Amino acid sequence: QVQLVESGGGLVQAGGSLRVSCAASGRTFSSYGMGWFPQAPGKEREFVAAITWSAAIRDYADFVKGRFTISRDNAKSTVYLQMNSLKPEDTAVYYCAVRLRRPFNSNDDRSADHEYDYWGQGTQVTVSS
Repeated sequence: QVQLVESGGGLVQAGGSLRVSCAASGRTFSSYGMGWFPQAPGKEREFVAAITWSAAIRDYADFVKGRFTISRDNAKSTVYLQMNSLKPEDTAVYYCAVRLRRPFNSNDDRSADHEYDYWGQGTQVTVSS
């Protein structure tokens, strides 16, 4: 079993920055693939970023490339999402997710939520215009 706790959300003006964190506990963090999936009100949960266990591969949705950066600190069992140049349309509850079944391989779609096994409770990010 794994527990994920997101933090760092809040209210920020358009053009501002925010860093959200996801702390994991319960199993060896360093072997996990991790992802971030925001869900805006009335919309489906969507992919924005993923990182493999070694951080050798990082994926981003096209609409956040150049603005968001995913990173991890295995010593702290924490994954981060640094969000810059925020836009009102980035407003959402941001969920982190962890993959435990096996490491990602080239056939896996790291942007698909069914590839992940556990989810956190989310942290609210609100971007005002």
